Amino acid sequence: MPARCRIAFWALAASLLCFEPVLSLAGGACELSVRRRNLVYNYSLASSTSKHPHGVLSEDGFYKVAVNETLLWFQLCDQMIFNHNPPRCFGCQDCGGPSHCGMKCSALVANNIGGYHVCTTIGGLPNQNIALIDENDPERGVIIRMSANSLEKNCSLSVSVFCDSVKTHVPNSLNISGSCDYATVLRHPSGCAKVISVNGNGLGWFGTLIIIILCLVGGYILIGTIYRFFFLGIHGAEAIPNMEFWFSLPQRARSMLGSLVRRFRGHTRDSRGSYAPMNH
Repeated sequence: MPARCRIAFWALAASLLCFEPVLSLAGGACELSVRRRNLVYNYSLASSTSKHPHGVLSEDGFYKVAVNETLLWFQLCDQMIFNHNPPRCFGCQDCGGPSHCGMKCSALVANNIGGYHVCTTIGGLPNQNIALIDENDPERGVIIRMSANSLEKNCSLSVSVFCDSVKTHVPNSLNISGSCDYATVLRHPSGCAKVISVNGNGLGWFGTLIIIILCLVGGYILIGTIYRFFFLGIHGAEAIPNMEFWFSLPQRARSMLGSLVRRFRGHTRDSRGSYAPMNH
């Protein structure tokens, strides 16, 4: 790799490191961080633990709920995997097709219609989001909502993951609202939040905003300099984009500070003059 390319690569890597703390705030579909006063509640449902190496994910590759004539298969935080006994039903085109039914979605429901099981995809991995079950009690657990849109109908599945630090209770009930909205309940240790006390010592929103602004400015200067140096052939200090503006910032800041100091001193003298003692 030429020397110039190596320099460009490491400069770009350094700029990405600056943005990494900002990007990490986004979190995944099964991660949630909520602050209530001086406490931060962190949920990471897919994180491995000693007793649950796959987190809240089913080790079988799927959860299954059977109620009356309705069968539900789903997986949290990932797509389903069937190593044996895959779903056998009509209408599985949106979730893997007849040969890989259930392998290309996160939730599938089968209803008995006229003696035949007809499948409907009700959840996909890109359409999963997470929220608190109870905004007033963050430690109760979280609810994961997933959906699937088709030309015929819009379907969804809501899985309430309640905190149970002792053992796991797999879903055994299924609620149906409307024509294609399903809900079930799961109790799992991964549904318990990790609570951190911040005691007001964090950067706060203003400090975070300043860091984001500095990273954006630094990234703009770095990427602009790399582009001008390697692609436009501009060398030396002239490779810095808008060089005159950046070099004038210290002088502008000094002038602004001097102006503020002069105004403050003038205001102080005026205040003292208004309260000067009077001689009778």
